[in-house]
Amino acid sequence: MARIADKLAVGRTLSFEFFPPKSASAQMTLGRTVAELAPLGPDFVSITYGAGGSDRHRTADVVGWMRTETDVEPMAHLTCVGHTRTDVAALLVDYRRMGVENILALGGDLPADGSTQAGDYRYALDLLADVAATGCFSVGVAAHPEVHPRSPDRAADRKHLADKLQIADFAITQFFFDVEHYTRLVDELAALGIDKPIVPGIMPVTNLAQIHRMAKMSGSEVPGWLVDRLESARTDAEAKQIGIELASALCTDLIDAGAPGLHLYTLNRSEVAKQIRVNLGSVLV
Repeated sequence: MARIADKLAVGRTLSFEFFPPKSASAQMTLGRTVAELAPLGPDFVSITYGAGGSDRHRTADVVGWMRTETDVEPMAHLTCVGHTRTDVAALLVDYRRMGVENILALGGDLPADGSTQAGDYRYALDLLADVAATGCFSVGVAAHPEVHPRSPDRAADRKHLADKLQIADFAITQFFFDVEHYTRLVDELAALGIDKPIVPGIMPVTNLAQIHRMAKMSGSEVPGWLVDRLESARTDAEAKQIGIELASALCTDLIDAGAPGLHLYTLNRSEVAKQIRVNLGSVLV
């Protein structure tokens, strides 16, 4: 069983997110991280895509490596920014040849300088339709519990997400820090007739400066209580343990709320994800 939709139909999933390495040393780090997390038995892992499609070849390289050299099931991110339909068709053919069965179809970010190549897609919904039309993949989409930063309002955001989930098999959320953001999202989608699995994404916070930058891009709020807890740390090691404790508590709350799985953002490191899994124990089963 390789398709994520099938895995979610059977029971709760555990998954990790990685990004493509940009150097030989970063590749070695990712290799070690995957080797250390693989024994935890993740149901799948996702491989991100750079802004404007800049990492498209690195993403494919990592996905291909995982398919041939590991037992981990990869899900490739695919974005519409800067892509033609010919680009996407060629990538999907390559992924099928590799045996990849899962795609996360995303709008994607523009490069930091605002530049991008002309493409055929305006919205993730258009890309999603093309991927789903192949019939070859289990397809997921992104969800923003606190509303996508480019959405005009909450109602429009939820309607657009519901439209995507009429086609997609599941969604994975952007990170957030209060379980109420997740439960409200699920309730709002249910009111629109959507009962597809919504897998929460969890970002353990061990570095406040880094998470503030990432939250600004994603539209997530870094709550004051989280800042206070991390600022109380006297050492980097203590801050890491606080981050692990808070992320573990959020995971437990999400499971209690009925989340169909947990998706941990690893930043290509294994220690924090491993400790969270240990903390969860049998709760995750």
